Amino acid sequence: MIDIHCHILPGIDDGSPHLQESISMAKDAVRSGIHTMVATPHHRLRHYENSREKVLQRVEDFNRRLFNEDVNLTVLPGQETRIYGDMLEGVYEKELLTLNDGDKYLFVELPGEQIPTYTSQLLYNVLQSGITPIVVHPERNSAIRAKPNWLYDIVNSGVATQLTAGSLTGEFGKATKQFANSLIEHELVHFIASDTHGMKRRKNRLQQAYKQIQGDFGDETVLFFQENAELAVAHQHIMMNEPSRIKKKKVFGLF
Repeated sequence: MIDIHCHILPGIDDGSPHLQESISMAKDAVRSGIHTMVATPHHRLRHYENSREKVLQRVEDFNRRLFNEDVNLTVLPGQETRIYGDMLEGVYEKELLTLNDGDKYLFVELPGEQIPTYTSQLLYNVLQSGITPIVVHPERNSAIRAKPNWLYDIVNSGVATQLTAGSLTGEFGKATKQFANSLIEHELVHFIASDTHGMKRRKNRLQQAYKQIQGDFGDETVLFFQENAELAVAHQHIMMNEPSRIKKKKVFGLF
């Protein structure tokens, strides 16, 4: 099992775990069946600045430490970058780090309560460059919950999305869980990831989320998400089913 979005690198920003907790997180992931994790430290978020070169070096150091500790986990490089107008230039200038440094997928984080006016155009520009943006945790964005057709439009254009496992297990509340399930039902999701920050702070619930998905949507949906994670870290084209719009009446019934 692959976890494509987590905050496991020790000491890389103020919100990241210390070394021993990072090792505990790695061991916990292995126990739950995860063999590969993509480290995605925050970048361009307030005072968090974790450039491509910095992340690559920290991932190399941490993998060496895991090997020495006999932890059978591979950590791959990534970056959770808060959206900004010149993101594409950041990729070209090698400041931003694509998923597993493959120039194929780029994580994009929106503010929690809004969709910046330039977002759709920026995502389109990234797509035109040959890179697929992955909008992380859209189910936790109140503006997207209010306007789910915006998400339909960008997914229909080729943008991918990733849900947080804890959203599906109820960690972020009933409304977020219901909306996350609705996004899956309408083929508006392509990845599930833990987005874990520690052993207590947003613990890794990827395995539990997959069990929830299996019960609600069946084995094929679980395989869809798991295979997409494998394809993404291998820089291959992911599977994207035809999305459908969420009817407003249904959305209003969620909250």
